[in-house]
Amino acid sequence: MESVNFIKGYGKVNPTEDNPISSRNRRRRRRIIAISLAVFLTLIIASLAAALIHESATDSDESEPSELASNSADSLKTVCAVTRYTDSCFSSISPLNTPPSNNPFRFFNLSLHASLLEVSSVKNIVTDPKAEPAMKDCAELFDDAASQLGRSAEFICVGRGEKVFTETKISDLQTWISAAMTDQETCLDALAETGSTALGDFKAKVQKSQEYMSNTLAILNNIQSLFEKFGLTLP
Repeated sequence: MESVNFIKGYGKVNPTEDNPISSRNRRRRRRIIAISLAVFLTLIIASLAAALIHESATDSDESEPSELASNSADSLKTVCAVTRYTDSCFSSISPLNTPPSNNPFRFFNLSLHASLLEVSSVKNIVTDPKAEPAMKDCAELFDDAASQLGRSAEFICVGRGEKVFTETKISDLQTWISAAMTDQETCLDALAETGSTALGDFKAKVQKSQEYMSNTLAILNNIQSLFEKFGLTLP
């Protein structure tokens, strides 16, 4: 991922800010980002459907799931217990768990999709002119974060009989999800340098998406032990 170089002095006047050509380029870039996110969300919905089909096939291969896997709500609480933000884990996954499932793979998948939806929903809600240049950089960082999460969601959509959680695949997923979190942290660091006092709502929105991604990463890091606890075989 190409790094974005942030510089001090975001509050300084940009001599090209009023250039009509520059304004058109910025509007064009925002339209491209919006279209890209729309395409990503369409692909992710399709990938979620494919993942559920794989989960159904996985469940049909299991003969003796543990008693823990018999109740969806209790199963989700068990999975969320490995995360740092247990409340947001449960509240973000539970509404998406339809029809109810008790499979750790499903919970990981739903947590990943909740993260992507939350990152994609973060809007440029900071109106302070001092923060405007930093927010433009943040838009690119959030687009990259969505791309990393979208890649992860597509990556776990595999055919019947193909392994989802190999050692290599888990490593790749950890890298991409961590990169998405780093994008957001870089954005917040840049905004902090502006000295703007209008960042509260935006920071709260970013914090929510950070929690979702942290939960997703925690579930992934504990995926093998979770499957063992549920008496299931790692797909």
